[in-house]
Amino acid sequence: MRSRHIENHRTERVGWLRAAVLGANDGIISIAGLVVGVAATGAGAGTVLTTGVAGIVAGAMSMAAGEYVSVQSQADTERADIAKETRELAEEPEHELQELTHIYVKRGLTRELAHQVAVQLTAHDALGAHARDELGITEMLRARPLQAALASAAAFACGALLPIIAVLLAPTGRIETVTIAITVCALFGSGALAARAGGAPMLRGALRVGFWGVAAMVAAALIGRLFQVPV
Repeated sequence: MRSRHIENHRTERVGWLRAAVLGANDGIISIAGLVVGVAATGAGAGTVLTTGVAGIVAGAMSMAAGEYVSVQSQADTERADIAKETRELAEEPEHELQELTHIYVKRGLTRELAHQVAVQLTAHDALGAHARDELGITEMLRARPLQAALASAAAFACGALLPIIAVLLAPTGRIETVTIAITVCALFGSGALAARAGGAPMLRGALRVGFWGVAAMVAAALIGRLFQVPV
C-alpha cells in the first residue's frame, strides 16, 4: 500500500510568521535605539534600564493593538466580500456560473472544459469556489486578527529583551557600545532565521535586517549625543 504524500508549504505559516518577524525586529530595533539614545545622553544604567522596560510594555501593547486593528480590517473586508458573493449566488446563479467559467478560461482552459469545471465546483461548493478563484480568499491565507496580535506582541517582547540583557551585562560607561554590538548580532540572526523560515536566502535576510537596525541605532545615538541632556 502506497503511503500518503503529505506536503508542507511555507504559505501555511505566513499569517503568524509575518507578524512574528515584524514584532521581533521592531522590538530589537526600537528598544535598542531607545536604550542607545538615552545612554548617549550620559544617563545612568538605572535610568536606561527603566526606560527600556517601559518601552517594552508600551511597544508590545502598541504592536498588538496595531496588528489586531490592521488584520481585523482585512478580515472585515473578506467577510463583506463573501457576504456579497453569497447574495449574488442566490440572486444570479447563472451569471455567477459564467463568471467562474470566464476565470478558468483566462487561466488557460478551453471554454468547454472551463464550463464543466465551473459546473462541478459550483455543485460541490459554489461559495468556496468563488471565494478562492474570484476573491483570492483561502482558508490557509485568511486573516486571523487575534493570532497576528498575539504573535506580534510576544515577538516584540522577546526581541526587546535582548537590548535589556545588554544593559544588564554592560560595564559602567559601556552600555552604548555593548548594546549596539549585541543588537547587531541579534538582528543578523533574526534576519537569517526569518529568511530561512520563509524559504529565502539567509545571508540576504540577515543583511537587510542588520542594515536597517544599524541605521536606526546610529540615528538614535546621534540624537542622544546632540542633546546630551542629563535624565
